[in-house]
Amino acid sequence: MSDPAFPCVGAKAALARGTLSVLACKNIESSWDDLRIHDAISHFATSYQADPSLFRSLAITFDGPKDLDEIQFERALWTRLQSLSDKDAWRGYEYDAKVSSDPDDPHFSLSFGGEAFFVVGLHPHASRPARRFHVPTLVFNLHDQFEQLRAEGKYETMREKILVRDEALAGTRNPMLSRHGETSEARQYSGRKVGQEWTCPFSVRGSPALRPT
Repeated sequence: MSDPAFPCVGAKAALARGTLSVLACKNIESSWDDLRIHDAISHFATSYQADPSLFRSLAITFDGPKDLDEIQFERALWTRLQSLSDKDAWRGYEYDAKVSSDPDDPHFSLSFGGEAFFVVGLHPHASRPARRFHVPTLVFNLHDQFEQLRAEGKYETMREKILVRDEALAGTRNPMLSRHGETSEARQYSGRKVGQEWTCPFSVRGSPALRPT
């Protein structure tokens, strides 16, 4: 992420400001650290609610496996996110009412600790250079920060900078990137290019899908 060519402007800003939090864990295919991860995410959400300043990210890094292909990584990513969502409900947190809990809904986001999150998956064998990292990693970005940028008229400028950087790095713009409300952001989480037939392997347990009012 410290590489000057890394295209995500928000993550680079968080790193530069010292507001990128990192939690090191073991195996992304194991539930061993899930309670620790949920503790970190819910604390991150609480801290943001107390001080809703821009450009904060939480990166969960895993020791391995480092040889996962894109499909295997995608499966591991959604297994971890499902487990974390189940723990969020078990611990009594309400789903963020600003977003939908239906992964097919264009207004979908994940919710932990009462705050909505967009997740960026990174791993060694990602096809997009911007999604490659030396270990499997899940970066949690607060959905509310994107809304702040929209309210300040900065979102489109920042999005274009990300696309330009990504094109410079990969030779093409990422076809999976879309604006919140156009298509479900769930399609972007793993970084793998997916078609219209793709089905998200995620559901919020024990409750109907929530939609923003």
